[in-house]
Amino acid sequence: MLKSVAVIVVPDFSVFEFGTAFEVFGIDRSDRDAGVPAFDFRVVTPEPGEVRMKSGLSLHVNLGLEAAADADLVIMAPFGRDKEVPESVLEALRAAHARGAWVMSICSGAYALARAGLLDGRRATTHWHYSQDLASRYPSVIVDENVLYVQDGTIITSAGTAAGIDACLHLVRVELGAHVAAAIARDMVVPPHRDGGQAQFIDRPMPTCGSAPMEALLRWMVEHLDEEHSVNELAARLHMSPRTFARRFRAETGTTPAAWLNSQRVLRAQELLETTELNIDEVAREAGFGHSVLLRHHFAKVLDTSPQSYRRAFRGQLAEAI
Repeated sequence: MLKSVAVIVVPDFSVFEFGTAFEVFGIDRSDRDAGVPAFDFRVVTPEPGEVRMKSGLSLHVNLGLEAAADADLVIMAPFGRDKEVPESVLEALRAAHARGAWVMSICSGAYALARAGLLDGRRATTHWHYSQDLASRYPSVIVDENVLYVQDGTIITSAGTAAGIDACLHLVRVELGAHVAAAIARDMVVPPHRDGGQAQFIDRPMPTCGSAPMEALLRWMVEHLDEEHSVNELAARLHMSPRTFARRFRAETGTTPAAWLNSQRVLRAQELLETTELNIDEVAREAGFGHSVLLRHHFAKVLDTSPQSYRRAFRGQLAEAI
């Protein structure tokens, strides 16, 4: 069960990304009757004292790296990727992984994990600005620049800035269940789980549309996932021609209406598998796939697993947490 979290900071760390980890794990929400535990949250550094941030501010850190030795989760905060990382930090990361703890990097923190050898042969991500550089410097790392985060075993790497929130909430969801992740997200006023996309339970961002009518249509589509939606019918709702609508939809969401609906249906199916006792056929109908064959097809395509395996994995992790 996830109880203790240690964030490693080094000089020139990024305050915003550090703040995403603090917002999820560093605030005590145990008194809000939402089932969220109080995490033992620690900030650690190789040399305790004032640690300079990239912004010019500084943070006084009392704890050394030894305080991360028993943490259930060790997070590497982002730093200047051209900066040297003390060997003691790399050893702390290796030790955490060796004893079975979760290890996470946010943004350029992935460089420290790569230098420690933890990403060799693994899929990983970082801020898209740095993805090609990370792949060039560490060719044994399989870098995916198109996703919010990657979970490979007990190692999670996230993209930049707000993607750190998604990665942290994903881990809460895995360890403590969807209800706890949703409670934290609700408190932070962010989505509890942004739309899924690839294998290893990678998520892609829910696009923010530029127009209110399209935003309203997307919300309506999510509320009616169990119905069929043709381009002609959707276009009529926005008083557009089908051709104009298809072009506008792709411009504002980055994908087609059919692909967007399927991704939302997979997400809905994930939620139903986690939180209900519906059988696979019932989940398929409720999520809008109609038949379990289609549900299995899209689950395998998007998540590289079956609905049954997904339910067992998340139910098992929840049972252990409880």
